[in-house]
Amino acid sequence: MSAHDVFLLGGVFPGAAPAEALRRVVSYARRAEAAGLDGAWVAEHHFIDYGANPSATLMAAHLLAATTRIQIGTAVAVLSSRHPVALGEEAATLDALAPGRFRLGVGRGGPWIDLDVFGSGLDRYERGFEEGLRLLSRWLSGETEVGHTGEFFDVLPVRVMPPGSGAPIWVAATSPDTARLAGRLGLPLLLGMHAPDEDHIALLDAWRREAEAGGFDPGAAEHVSTHLAQVADGPAAVGRLRASLTELLTRGVGQYVSLKPGRAQRDHAAYVDWMIERHAVGAAGHVAERLAASAEATGVARQLLLVEGLGDPEAVGDNIAALGEALSGTACTTAEAAA
Repeated sequence: MSAHDVFLLGGVFPGAAPAEALRRVVSYARRAEAAGLDGAWVAEHHFIDYGANPSATLMAAHLLAATTRIQIGTAVAVLSSRHPVALGEEAATLDALAPGRFRLGVGRGGPWIDLDVFGSGLDRYERGFEEGLRLLSRWLSGETEVGHTGEFFDVLPVRVMPPGSGAPIWVAATSPDTARLAGRLGLPLLLGMHAPDEDHIALLDAWRREAEAGGFDPGAAEHVSTHLAQVADGPAAVGRLRASLTELLTRGVGQYVSLKPGRAQRDHAAYVDWMIERHAVGAAGHVAERLAASAEATGVARQLLLVEGLGDPEAVGDNIAALGEALSGTACTTAEAAA
């Protein structure tokens, strides 16, 4: 059985102030719980309209308090601009306050100005992700004291407080190298919207080989994949989705400031067309079939659904409700997933 969670960008759509975009994230998570979906995962961005939420863990804390049943995850907390111990303390605190409901997803992020503002630097982004992930994983493993000496981090032996529970860390992977690293550590993957199922299968195969070599059980990992999901009856509704998403990407992603000038810019209109063609967009039955087909092809049964594409809060709420109804026959509840 599949599990379906909403993936919430917190994008600043036309007519909404950033504060309103943040409040909408809370509203959408509550709507997801009311619709019978299984969770809500939140994104983290800095300085751009593509996402108004600067701290995935802070938003996760609020959503854990604002809901009662669903799992709440980060997709993702950007490890390249955070200290692994500080992030580990936040994650362990949330896990202690809401046992079994918090899910920590981390990623490398991009070569953005965030690295300069927060003082971590481009070198750590390019070469320090593995060391940071290993330190974070150890901090949350359940050890009571951790010390570390490395190229990017030096941590004197200190007491882990609160201690981690050993819960998994989901690793966002867009390359075989990152998939293999997660496999060596036995950490599940978080797969994005930008690649087809065939690419995801290749990443999962790379992950599996490393996990097996490291003595981990590949069948025990709950990987997750991200999908655009929009119940849209007719060409007019799809056209509104296309226009809304293209505007958000062109304006919001265009605000990124790179520390590596000369990076190629994506054709956002073409990318949105590709997503609409590939992902779960259309009548309710078609949406359910597309998601089921992806889960069968990849073996990834937990799916994160980008539901905010239309921007308008009433339309997004209607989409969440429609997805809950369309997927009610295939979704498993949180309790069933944990059984």
